[in-house]
Amino acid sequence: MTIDDRLETRPSDRELLRLLSGGTPEPSFDHLIRMSDDCGMFEHARGPVPKRWHGYCVDDVTRALIVICREPEPAPELVRLAEIYLAFLLHAQDRERGFHNRLGYDRQWHDEPETGEWWGRGVWALGTAASRGPTPWIRAVALERFADGVKLRSTIGHAMAFAALGAAEVADVLPDHQGARELLADAVTVIGRGGSDPAWPWPEPRLEYADAALPEAIIAAGQYLGDEAILRDGLALLDWLLSTATRDGHLSPTPAGGWGLGQPRPGFHQQAIEPAAYADACARAFLVTGNRRWLTGVRMSVDWFLGDNDSRIPMIDDVTGGCFDGLAEDSRNPNQGAESTLCLISTLQLARWLDRIPVDSDPATT
Repeated sequence: MTIDDRLETRPSDRELLRLLSGGTPEPSFDHLIRMSDDCGMFEHARGPVPKRWHGYCVDDVTRALIVICREPEPAPELVRLAEIYLAFLLHAQDRERGFHNRLGYDRQWHDEPETGEWWGRGVWALGTAASRGPTPWIRAVALERFADGVKLRSTIGHAMAFAALGAAEVADVLPDHQGARELLADAVTVIGRGGSDPAWPWPEPRLEYADAALPEAIIAAGQYLGDEAILRDGLALLDWLLSTATRDGHLSPTPAGGWGLGQPRPGFHQQAIEPAAYADACARAFLVTGNRRWLTGVRMSVDWFLGDNDSRIPMIDDVTGGCFDGLAEDSRNPNQGAESTLCLISTLQLARWLDRIPVDSDPATT
């Protein structure tokens, strides 16, 4: 048996019980720091060791900036990284065409600027930094470049959903920001509000990845545009999506290859981006409606990382602070890339928030 074989072996039940009974850990930024340099955040890792030769991507640098901005009191080292990540996004942004996505370790772009999904994530990160950035200069610069980003549009539903989440961040602190409001409205049009077939109300023919961001964007649009019909549509879509991903009381998310009606569940390879997206969407649904049933979705997302998943395998490396890259039926991918770790951090940030909600609060009926 090789070292890699041992790394991929199913963990013991003792490890699972230790994590599930020991409480939710605090978010660790150790692996984020390990994966970052003075340019940005490396995309891939071999185990916890960065693969420098794969370079950087806007998709992951945006996630990194968002999780730091979500921290209430980030350490100076994290504030410095937030500045690095923001500088990376400014370098990637083209005001007329969108964002580059892939930067080589040689600091050369390997693609042209577009309004693909990375543009949506770029707008999301700029909006988050504009509203929650840890310093006044980060907030000011991010708002300026956010205003440029929201002038563009994409025909891709996921791209518009991610951008809408950034627009929601700005609308939360600047309710009359015209660019944010217009993007929220246009996102609903591009995403779609669901079909009439109760067996498949989803606006796309298959579930793909990070799908919970779509109803979250619709919910946010209904929230900040003051449109109850849009809000109800978003909540209904999220309710259906969460129902399809619930199995025996735990989260059983869409596998990496997607899922269509009639295909078997559970599906593998499962990735950390799925529970992270569910956690974000369900947290927003709770904050908008006050209905505590949405907290179950947040809790299931947290517990997926702790090992309450289809394979009963914990996904957290509590030595490195990283998250394993994927969940198979009887093993986990030993690598700890940027996306997985950042999704873990964002979900644990919500877990910390979840633990502070009084358990005796009256549930709402919305």
